[in-house]
Amino acid sequence: MIAQPNIVVLGSLNMDLLLRVPRAPEAGETLIGHSLSMLPGGKGGNQAVSCARQGGKVKMLARIGRDAEGQAMSDALAWNGIAIDALQLDDEAPTGRALVMLEDSAQNRIVVLAGANARLRLDDDDLSRHLQGAAYLVTQLESPLPVVLQAVAAARRAGCRVLFNPSPMQPLPDELWPQLDTVVVNEVEAAAYADCAVTNPAQAAAAGEMLHARGVPRVVVTLGALGVVTVEQGRKRFHPVVQVQAMDTTAAGDTFAGAVAVGLAQGQDLTAATQRGIRAAAVCVTRIGAQVSIPTAQEADALPPSPPWSDLA
Repeated sequence: MIAQPNIVVLGSLNMDLLLRVPRAPEAGETLIGHSLSMLPGGKGGNQAVSCARQGGKVKMLARIGRDAEGQAMSDALAWNGIAIDALQLDDEAPTGRALVMLEDSAQNRIVVLAGANARLRLDDDDLSRHLQGAAYLVTQLESPLPVVLQAVAAARRAGCRVLFNPSPMQPLPDELWPQLDTVVVNEVEAAAYADCAVTNPAQAAAAGEMLHARGVPRVVVTLGALGVVTVEQGRKRFHPVVQVQAMDTTAAGDTFAGAVAVGLAQGQDLTAATQRGIRAAAVCVTRIGAQVSIPTAQEADALPPSPPWSDLA
């Protein structure tokens, strides 16, 4: 087992404007909110922080504006021990932003303004250098799709496995799927990419099998409080989640993905890595905010063990 595997994360960095409200307002309605905070986020940044706090040695590939928000994002990554030498500074576009409305019920509604994220460009030689010796490339879809495809191809050439979280959803080329090692999707994404309903573990397993048939060795479908389904080499398993009182689900999926990536990179099998992700996400949802809510490996391990998994027919 590799104690501190090298992981490269390519993705977005957004400053989250977190607005806490009793509930979402109706059209034309004005509500009195609780508070407004500015906190580091972005799917790429969240997954990088999760990987780092779970024990990975992480490098971030991203683009930020030359502004106060960009400096704050860079400082937050560095504070987590993440290598920031590959961060690009944009003199024209601002750092990405996300408007997060968090209701008392823990439901959130998010609108992302890409900013500098949309202008990320990578040189093939630089990509090869950054991926040299990395166990995993972790990436999502808040960066330009051509750059994501370029990075996945470069990772394959470098012998680096890819954990892909195709979110936010967009059409993807058929040739991408066989280049991936692990795909992590929620129920909405699984339904869209497999073109089938996904509301329960059996349907999640069916969707996972469809993605597996496209050439992905490992597929993980998260169902929120209903649990997680994994599909690998004909094995379909259901993993219940740890029951906690949720305060904010922001970054829970990113926390899960980062923990799974580190577990796999350290040599765990998919079942063990998934159990690790479940515990990390369970801690995350009990806290408010994105990166500030992501637990360390020690905090996740302090939770009671996840309920036993079971095979699905």
